[in-house]
Amino acid sequence: MALNFAQKEAIVAEVAEVAKSAYSAIGAEYRGLTVEQLTKLRVEARKSGVYVRVVKNTLARRALEDTDFACMRDGLTGPMILAFSQEDPGAAARVVEAFAKEHDKFQVRLVALGGKLLDPSDIGALAKMPTYDQAVSMLMSVMKAPVQKLAATINEVPGKLVRTIAAIRDAKEAA
Repeated sequence: MALNFAQKEAIVAEVAEVAKSAYSAIGAEYRGLTVEQLTKLRVEARKSGVYVRVVKNTLARRALEDTDFACMRDGLTGPMILAFSQEDPGAAARVVEAFAKEHDKFQVRLVALGGKLLDPSDIGALAKMPTYDQAVSMLMSVMKAPVQKLAATINEVPGKLVRTIAAIRDAKEAA
């Protein structure tokens, strides 16, 4: 089905709006996949807060022009599906990596994070990035450790005194 000019403008505007607020983007070739398989990808992406869209390459180039993902411009060739992480940088990578493991025909071609084009093999590292909540909990555990050790050390002094006195008492009672 051919798109008229107004429909093309709407698609470009929608993708550009999503790209401006996204943390990371992934472009993958989906040649050879069925509609059911792509629907499954879309469902999983929606659950994870990932925007997934099949866009013609010329429209995608125009949409990504004034965004951090303009670096993907040259790699937009062939049938591509774009995935944008809306909630955390690793969300799209986790969804796409899991889907690619199940489907051999799904090939990751482009990975962009913060305006830089990464190697497609770096998708695993991007997928392992913690979510916001995980990062905050990791930071809190690091901040809590010195205070916890200080409290344990301070508590050890009276504890040792009590154990010493108890040992002396036990020695006197045994004698």
